[in-house]
Amino acid sequence: MQAKKRIKRLEDYGLITLAAVFYGMGISLFLDPCNISPGGITGVAMIFSRMIPLQTGTLYFLINIPILIVGVCKLGGSFLIKTMYSVLATSLCVNVFAPLGAVTEDLLLSSLAGGILLAIGIGLIFRAGGATGGTDIIVRLLRLRYRHLKAGFLLLCLDALVVGATGLLLHNINLTLYALLTVFVSDKAVDYIIYGSDEAKLFHIITNHHQIIAKRLMNELEVGCTFLEGKGAWSGTTKEIMLVVVQKRMGPKVEEIVRMEDAQAFIIESKASEIYGEGYKNLLLLE
Repeated sequence: MQAKKRIKRLEDYGLITLAAVFYGMGISLFLDPCNISPGGITGVAMIFSRMIPLQTGTLYFLINIPILIVGVCKLGGSFLIKTMYSVLATSLCVNVFAPLGAVTEDLLLSSLAGGILLAIGIGLIFRAGGATGGTDIIVRLLRLRYRHLKAGFLLLCLDALVVGATGLLLHNINLTLYALLTVFVSDKAVDYIIYGSDEAKLFHIITNHHQIIAKRLMNELEVGCTFLEGKGAWSGTTKEIMLVVVQKRMGPKVEEIVRMEDAQAFIIESKASEIYGEGYKNLLLLE
C-alpha cells in the first residue's frame, strides 16, 4: 500500500512538472512577448515586469508567496503542498523559456496558442490534485466568507480586472481584446481537458419491458437507470418511466436496445449539457 502511494505521488509530481513546462511555454513563447495578459496572478506578474527589472516567472513566484502563506493558515497544508511545488516549477519554466522570445508575432495566433498551452498546464495540474496558486487560492479564501458566490464567477471577475488593468497600462484596446480571447479559450480548453466532452443524452423511456431493457443497458453499456413512477392521464394506469443518461456517442445504441425489446416504446431524447456525478463532472470541483 505504501509503495502504491509513493508511485502515485511520483506520478502526480511528474504530471505537475510536465504541466509547468506547457504553462511556461504558453507564457514565455506566446503571451508575454506579445503583451497579451492571461489574467490572474500571471497577468499581474506581467504588468509588474514592465515596471520592475525582474522576470515574469520570478515575479509570479514572489507574488504567490504571501498568498500561499495565507492559504496554508486558512485552508490547511495538504492541498497546498502540491500547489507550492506547481508555483515553483511554473516560475522556473517561465524563466527558462523567456530567452527564446516569441515564436510568432501574429497576435491572434499567439493568443490562441498561448491560451491552449495554459489550459493544458492548468488541466494537468488539476488532474494531479494541485492548483496553479494565485487566484485559485484567492477564490477559495473569498468563498469561505461569501459562500453564495460561484468560483467560476469570482475567477472571471479577477481575470477581467487584471486584463482591464493591463489594457489601461498599455493603452491598447486590441491587446485587451486578444487577452479576453486568451482567457475565453483557456477556460473552455481547461473544462475539456479536465472533464472531457461533457455533452450527454438524456432519455425518458416509457415501456412495458423496462426490466429487460434496464438489464441490457446496465450490462452492455455499463450505465445506470432510474425508475420513476408515472400515471397516464387518459388511461389512469401506473407505469414505470426509465431515466437514463449516457455519453452522446452511446445514444444510438440506447435507441437500438429499446427498439429491439419494445418497438412500441415511447422515447423522449434530449441534450444534457451539465451533469455532475460519477463518470461526469466532480461536484467538489465547484467549491
